[in-house]
Amino acid sequence: MIPFNQRPYEPFGAARALWSDHRDEVLLSGPAGTGKSRACLEKMHAVCLRWPGARGLIVRKTRESLTETALVTWEEKVLPAQSPIVTGSRRSHRQSYLYPNGSVVVVGGLDRPGKVMSTEYDLIYIQEAIELFEDDWESLTTRLRNGVVPFQQLIADTNPDRPTHWLKRRVDRGATAILESRHEDNPTLWDRDLNDWTESGRTYIGKLDRLTGARKPRLRFGKWVQAEGVVYDEWDRQIHIIDPFVIPASWRRIRAIDFGYSNPFVCLWIAIDDDRRMYVYRELYFTKRTVKVHAKQINELSKGEVYEFSVADHDAEDRATLRENEITTIAARKEVNPGIEGVQERLKKAGDGRARLYVFRNCLVERDPALSDAKKACSILEEFDSYSWPKAPDGKANKESPEKLNDHAMDALRYAAMAIDRGITAFEPDHIREEREQREAEEAHRTHMDINNPIWWNEGGRW
Repeated sequence: MIPFNQRPYEPFGAARALWSDHRDEVLLSGPAGTGKSRACLEKMHAVCLRWPGARGLIVRKTRESLTETALVTWEEKVLPAQSPIVTGSRRSHRQSYLYPNGSVVVVGGLDRPGKVMSTEYDLIYIQEAIELFEDDWESLTTRLRNGVVPFQQLIADTNPDRPTHWLKRRVDRGATAILESRHEDNPTLWDRDLNDWTESGRTYIGKLDRLTGARKPRLRFGKWVQAEGVVYDEWDRQIHIIDPFVIPASWRRIRAIDFGYSNPFVCLWIAIDDDRRMYVYRELYFTKRTVKVHAKQINELSKGEVYEFSVADHDAEDRATLRENEITTIAARKEVNPGIEGVQERLKKAGDGRARLYVFRNCLVERDPALSDAKKACSILEEFDSYSWPKAPDGKANKESPEKLNDHAMDALRYAAMAIDRGITAFEPDHIREEREQREAEEAHRTHMDINNPIWWNEGGRW
């Protein structure tokens, strides 16, 4: 008997169906905010209470992302208040949760698979399963052999992606069962007595209705749809998002900056290998901070690194502020369509079967809570899914110029690609550039002078 009060929880719809579903693999799919994660975590908790000695695993692609998402819900909404299960180290360092009845829940990320893959479980919960590779999924199924619980099961939640994603194909061929959740399943959004949205539900749905690109049908309506009208339809999360690695000291490094205040300020840190492939390994994406504040953070994050150049938007005042804080920049080439074409070429696989542009998983330094709450893009990864062409009157994409939405990291990336592909090898400080341009202008003026006109000569026969 566990001597503490349980938190109230009543599941509805797909969340309720999950509780009685004992099939080997069950995916809870649906739009954002339907309560998918809470349902999976509540089932994990119930199983550990019901069967003493049960072993569960809560896992995500990376441990860092798990700490800031599932474990917050687990500790603050699922586990009882003042629970003895939550003891010891901080959440970010906690490796397991031990129940008084001998059950245990292990937590971890597949970026460090040693611990989570070295033992056996009765129930495994994967959060945001579209982040995984199918090999990850299948490897986890081999760990389901603890035998304490009558059913050995893998459950997972996800927001939809493209219909050709391996997870959707796994569902389509019958290897994994799927339960479709809806916003009406979440009692904080939908009042079942009034058969209407709650006040918070109406606000939340309004935010989802303002989404653009592929994010709207996926996150608002829970549809597995191909991204239509997106600028970079070559973008593939399974190809272009990679796990971080130690960047060799011999690789070039640059930074690319797009200014903003009400709109996001973006700084991308990019490494370039010997084959001129780009790797976005760090990202700053934040609103409502001054350039001076950003400059301080950029300098802190850049300690110990040497950059070939930093390329930035043209704003003279903002570039001057960076220069005052020892961040010298070159002005970006801002031609939009040539820049887009350059990024598109980098996303395609080259002759060796590899793309020429990659983004480190979890490269974002910190998530902007204001953008997140407004359901706006919060990173380069989220912009890739929503950076779109406007629709022409016939409903097709008008590819003359992209919509001016979700384009801040896209602009910075374009600046970087243009600068690298131009063959820039070193930055030129503004004061040096200004002096050079003045000399060139004077020289150009002289070449157009009438050399036979005596007003250009002094008595010694010199200019």
